[in-house]
Amino acid sequence: QVQLVESGGGLVQAGGSLRLSCAASKRTFTTYAMGWFRQAPGKEREFVAAISVNEGHTRYADSVKGRLIISRDTAKNTVYLRVNALKPEDTAVYYCAATRRRFDVPGIADEYAYWGQGTQVIVSS
Repeated sequence: QVQLVESGGGLVQAGGSLRLSCAASKRTFTTYAMGWFRQAPGKEREFVAAISVNEGHTRYADSVKGRLIISRDTAKNTVYLRVNALKPEDTAVYYCAATRRRFDVPGIADEYAYWGQGTQVIVSS
């Protein structure tokens, strides 16, 4: 069973930074490419960033490019999302997801088979 556990969300002032974490089992981490999505109140879930199994490929949504960094730590079986220069419009529940497309970095939610429970990020102005 694939389990993904996000952490690191919270309340932060605009302009600040956060690092979100997503912990997975070792088998999951070495088998699946990983992605982050977010869902703001009243809006659809949107793609944020993705990273392939071997870290050879990363992909970012145009709306966040330049402010986010996705990375993965094989020793800790954890994928991270660093969000810099936070804006109030970054307020959302952030979800970690895993796709069987190991060396690809899809930006579509339907490509991801497994999801975490989400971590809330609130950015105050």
